[in-house]
Amino acid sequence: MANFFSDNKDLQYHMNHPLMKRIVELKEKGYADKDLYDYAPVDFEDAQDSYRRVMEIIGEICGEVIAPNAEGVDHDGPKVVDDHVVYAPGTAQNIEALTKAGLFGLTLPRKYEGLNFPLVYFVMANEMVARADAGFENIWGLQDCAETLNEFASEEIKAKYLPRVSRGETCAMDLTEPDAGSDLQAVMLKAHWDEAKGTWLLNGVKRFITNGDGHISLVLARSEEGTADARGLSMFVYDRNHMAVKVRRIENKLGIKGSPTCELVFTNAPAELVGDRKMGLIKYVMSLMNAARLGIGAQSTGLSEAAYREALKYAHERMQFGKPIIEFPAISELLSNMKAKLHGSRAMLYETTRFVEIYKDLTHISHDRKLTPEERAEMKAYTRLADAFTPMLKLMASEYCNALAYDAIQIFGGSGYMKDYPIERIYRDARITNIYEGTSQLQVVAAIRHVTTGTYLNQIREYEGQTYAAELSHVHNKLIAMREQFEKAVEKVVTAGNNDFIDFHARRMVEMAAHIIIGYLLLRQAGEVEDYRNSAEIYVKYGEAQNAAAAQYIATSSVDDLGLMTAVQQEH
Repeated sequence: MANFFSDNKDLQYHMNHPLMKRIVELKEKGYADKDLYDYAPVDFEDAQDSYRRVMEIIGEICGEVIAPNAEGVDHDGPKVVDDHVVYAPGTAQNIEALTKAGLFGLTLPRKYEGLNFPLVYFVMANEMVARADAGFENIWGLQDCAETLNEFASEEIKAKYLPRVSRGETCAMDLTEPDAGSDLQAVMLKAHWDEAKGTWLLNGVKRFITNGDGHISLVLARSEEGTADARGLSMFVYDRNHMAVKVRRIENKLGIKGSPTCELVFTNAPAELVGDRKMGLIKYVMSLMNAARLGIGAQSTGLSEAAYREALKYAHERMQFGKPIIEFPAISELLSNMKAKLHGSRAMLYETTRFVEIYKDLTHISHDRKLTPEERAEMKAYTRLADAFTPMLKLMASEYCNALAYDAIQIFGGSGYMKDYPIERIYRDARITNIYEGTSQLQVVAAIRHVTTGTYLNQIREYEGQTYAAELSHVHNKLIAMREQFEKAVEKVVTAGNNDFIDFHARRMVEMAAHIIIGYLLLRQAGEVEDYRNSAEIYVKYGEAQNAAAAQYIATSSVDDLGLMTAVQQEH
């Protein structure tokens, strides 16, 4: 039987990271639930055993249900019937299988019928689901909305909605509009308080909404009359049971076709305020987007895994000139580079998730009691790392996802361009990952301040000071040289004293930092597990070449180069 957890040793490696003990202790709040729920763990080993068993169940459903349904879902797609979404039959089967297994509400507290699992395992589940069907991962992964409610909503709202998510109801985040894509400050969907009805009412249009007809939707709306910026926006929760939102259409997309991307019309739709007024974009959407970017990192890594496995299998089977094509150096090199990028994406995915996990768990604890000075310092440090790593993860994982899908098609040759093989669907599904939840260019905008303020450099130095296997010292030395090169490049750009010059080189500098960080993560893994040695060697060699090119470009550029951009802008 196919099982997307047990067949992936890389996932099992990330279960055993040294930080997991701290993460589980924080999530379980000292295992306080053991006296209230007979299925709550009593200690770390008991918790890890539960996590492993559930990951195996999810892995089996991914391999035996979701993956076999993927081609049919891609072909059938969802439909609009009587102003609402009807999923493809395979999508409905996927949801039924996961609901029967009790696998919704994975991270939600037990008092809301959730499993109270650490975020690491929700991300792991997302990755496996994306490997099976990236479109379905969008529906499954939107449980992130429930986490936002758990973090910011009133107890009344949480008690009303969170158990429904744990029972299998789906979610959506209704942010973008026809005239407000990445610029969410321009959102104009109106929220007004109806005194007679004693509720907020929403009116307007939302567009490009993933799973837009979900049971429970978080909606960004303009609650303050006369405003036109972020300070006039609040967050609301809308219940589909009110039947006050119509699906005008489902977008006909290139890929992820099983996930309904909807245009929605709100007409006096009753809604409840989440948290404080005027904080919708400033606070709550930022939390939502960070969670979504982590989700896209998982989706990208799952797609990369699928692309690599398809290419590897085909390369072993396809015979040319009397031998399998994997024996040709050009193909074996391509596959080796793909594997290194896959391992690198996954290493950054779980490193970032661990950082996010710790600061979020400490935030939840701070609502129950005052944190100690040590805990406050810990939360501050991990918040900074999470803010820095989340955009970098989304940038690198999504770009590598596209690269692996592209290279996999190349290995298949003409056959990969046909619908006879799933790689054609995987290629189409991959293309969205570096666009939605913030394009790669916007991830660079979010990440660049961590270059200029030294967050990345400080973390690189932290990695640099750790102990690695002696036989890998040559790899360590390369990374040290790459760090010195990076520092020199950043110094040149920053000391120019021109913000446009920083923006001009931002992507080069962010990617230079990423190659070093990923190199260190793989170096650490290589010292612990022999299987990672090739990936560490190959990735660092690749990163070394990429960084050398970026450093050379920066070294030979000046502020005068900005004139070239101005010339392009003036073209008609």
